[in-house]
Amino acid sequence: MNKCVFFVIALILKSNVDSAKILAVFPMTAPSHYFLGNALLRGLAEKGHDVTMISPFIENNPPKNGSYRDIVLTGFMENFQKLRKEINIFDMEKANPLFLIPLMVKLMLEMSENTLQHSNVQGLINSDEKFDVVIVEQFNNEAHKAFASHFKAPLILFSTIGASSWVNPLVGNSQPLAYVPEPLLSYSSEMTFNQRLINTIMYSIQQLCFHWYLVPQQNKLVKKYFPSNLELDDVLYNASIVLLNSHPSLNQPVPYVPNMIDVGGFHVQPVKKLPKDLQEFLANAKEGVIYFSLGSNIKSAEMPVEKREVFLKTFSKLKQKILWKWEDDVLPGQPSNVKLGKWLPQQDILAHPNIKLFITHGGLLSTTETVYHGVPVLAIPFAGDQKLNALRTVNQGYGLSLGYRDVTEETLSEKINELLTNPKYREMAKSKSKSFHDRLVKPMDMAIYWVEYVIRHGGAQHLRVASLDLPLYKYFLLDVIVSLLIIILVVLVVVYIIIKKLLCFISKKKIQKEKIN
Repeated sequence: MNKCVFFVIALILKSNVDSAKILAVFPMTAPSHYFLGNALLRGLAEKGHDVTMISPFIENNPPKNGSYRDIVLTGFMENFQKLRKEINIFDMEKANPLFLIPLMVKLMLEMSENTLQHSNVQGLINSDEKFDVVIVEQFNNEAHKAFASHFKAPLILFSTIGASSWVNPLVGNSQPLAYVPEPLLSYSSEMTFNQRLINTIMYSIQQLCFHWYLVPQQNKLVKKYFPSNLELDDVLYNASIVLLNSHPSLNQPVPYVPNMIDVGGFHVQPVKKLPKDLQEFLANAKEGVIYFSLGSNIKSAEMPVEKREVFLKTFSKLKQKILWKWEDDVLPGQPSNVKLGKWLPQQDILAHPNIKLFITHGGLLSTTETVYHGVPVLAIPFAGDQKLNALRTVNQGYGLSLGYRDVTEETLSEKINELLTNPKYREMAKSKSKSFHDRLVKPMDMAIYWVEYVIRHGGAQHLRVASLDLPLYKYFLLDVIVSLLIIILVVLVVVYIIIKKLLCFISKKKIQKEKIN
């Protein structure tokens, strides 16, 4: 025990470096992506570093230590709101995952260019500033990696969904398709033949699209918006480390190369005191409270009336109170046991002992927070990795899943009652929470340590695996396989000739013997 304590103290003390200048690029308009980037940058600033964050959001309460600067992508959120009106998120559940690949590529190319051509970003690119490390969110925005080359700084990638085909090839990590599903597919690790076939096709299409279309297009953006004569290939496979928003207790255990670091849960903050009205609502609920939120991107207030009525009628029959994240001023037909909130402190709510169930869209942040606090889940997924997260929730035994199209009074009531009355879900949720917390080092300390490690070791190239420099024929041992096949073929031919000659010899002897007789 004393050795463990000494190791933790030594690790934390060793992570201290002089104040470094850190640039982070988190251009996604989804608040959940920003929450992760902001939490990491705040943690680094509080350690005394000078951080600069490119994003569509503004930090209104910067940390007191270090230095925190925003380079705001003005106009991004307005464009995002227009896009949201064009895409009905409640219909996304029916979308074919194969059709999502070209849509994502199109949107990410637009986002990448809009970021690089933004006047605020161009001002930074054409400045004489220096940075010690560049952190880029990995989300098909490959051109943004050129910030590292431009500023002659090591590159750190951040993956919001953990290890996947979107990041594995960039660091030479293997992805066995037999048991590692694509993020957009709602498959478990135990896939049927058809699922393995679809998984292989999905992966192949995604990789072809990435290498033959996305990367060349992103390289054009690098040449267009960076003044130096940069090539995307110089940095594309040169990330020092990848910080993964994952943990084996929450995500599927998969192979990792040495520079892939799990920091899932680092964004979870210490529990704060709830506002008076919420505290009283939760404390006075004798039968407990069900918390209902569809996250930051999906608005319950935009739900079709027929589905909204299903939730209202189901909730009105429950003896538990309902705390509902509702983005409008009024909820028509609001039952007496339902309390609304346009914005709710989710982490602090989930930490309250009177929360009996969390009804969620299955986003990774919400899933992480409910596991952190040990609360059972009813996941109603819509798009992205939500279906995969929901499936893991069911497979790991701390919740149930219900497709949005399948939501009726009967199905919703059945799932809720099962989760509330069967103690196995809460017991498993508490067990998962215990596993999630059982770490040698807190995830935020781990993230900070590895960022500073990269700075201390000038990019930490010793963590980079050799497979990144191998041509495909060497990586897949094609030359070895061909050589072995040739050797086997030669041996078979020689054996065939020897046997043929031997048989001929025996046949001649036999004929001669017959003549003599």
